[in-house]
Amino acid sequence: MENRKIIHVDMDAFFASVEQLDFPEYRNKPLAVGGNSERGVIAAASYEARKFGVKSAMSSKMAAKMCPNLIFAKPRFERYKEISKEIRLIFARYTDIIEPLSLDEAFLDVTENKLNIKSATFIAQAIKNDIKNELNLIASAGVSFNKFLAKMASDQEKPDGLFIIRENEAMDFIFKLPIHRFFGVGKVTADKMIKLGIPTGKQLNQQSIEFLNSHFGKSGTYFYNISRGQDFRPVESLRERKSIAVESTFIIDIFDKYSFEKEATKITKNLWIRYSKQRQFGKTLSLKIKFNDFSVNSKSKTTTQEINSEKILLQMSTDLIDSIFPLKKPIRLIGFQISGFKKESIERNNYFQSEMDF
Repeated sequence: MENRKIIHVDMDAFFASVEQLDFPEYRNKPLAVGGNSERGVIAAASYEARKFGVKSAMSSKMAAKMCPNLIFAKPRFERYKEISKEIRLIFARYTDIIEPLSLDEAFLDVTENKLNIKSATFIAQAIKNDIKNELNLIASAGVSFNKFLAKMASDQEKPDGLFIIRENEAMDFIFKLPIHRFFGVGKVTADKMIKLGIPTGKQLNQQSIEFLNSHFGKSGTYFYNISRGQDFRPVESLRERKSIAVESTFIIDIFDKYSFEKEATKITKNLWIRYSKQRQFGKTLSLKIKFNDFSVNSKSKTTTQEINSEKILLQMSTDLIDSIFPLKKPIRLIGFQISGFKKESIERNNYFQSEMDF
């Protein structure tokens, strides 16, 4: 396969940066988006907060201890989506082969691009400049010949980074890379690899595909390939939506059914707002609850017809709630997820591609 020119663009501290952009009083101060000083989880942290060790997915309580002057801001996902669409339009000036991973990052294939620019590095810098000049936000970019290495490159010189991994540099980069930094290797897998004597890419490269498959199942082949700089996955501009979810963590634990139903209604209404914008329908609704001891339980309900109205969604949520009461112990989180989307036609997917999140 001829080498491709792939760019991975990652917005730096995206949610926090948007808050600092919109609210001058947050600028140059440690800021966390999500939760509060007592409950919840951090969705994003500004670089000023990261200096204290605050990071995403950390409990708000721990973050507040690490950074006593930390400011908490409530997430505004509609605003983040609005900005991400503007970023998506910047990408589209250069290529239509764009694969969003989330609101704040995406892969771009610029092997053949709209402006016939030969240098992928030049395009990456141009995109960074456009985002900075037009939106006053900072992005980092990685450039390489496949998705795995482009993703790794974008994380090398944050914030405001631009890092290139050429074909003749790939193996040296991979050999030196700590195993926990590998894209697709989570904490549990990284810990397991270290116990197996695989602390870096060099040791991973030395393992046979049989050894890796025996210890890591289907992921073993992926690990075998990336340790050799091989990733043949294309940048997929049409990504099938698998689920849509909304959840909420509470400051005070909930135990009675009235409070549960009140909060659940708010969540399902927010879910309907997000779901109704997708213009495709699912058939399964799942309820997730997290108890005050952090144990998690879930229930699902599938209909023969599509969930195509808010009334149906609310009725299904009511049925799920009835199935879990009375509660065994207080809960601190409620979440609802819609899944079971039917595959859309190519024509319909092409139509809705223009509205896809960043």
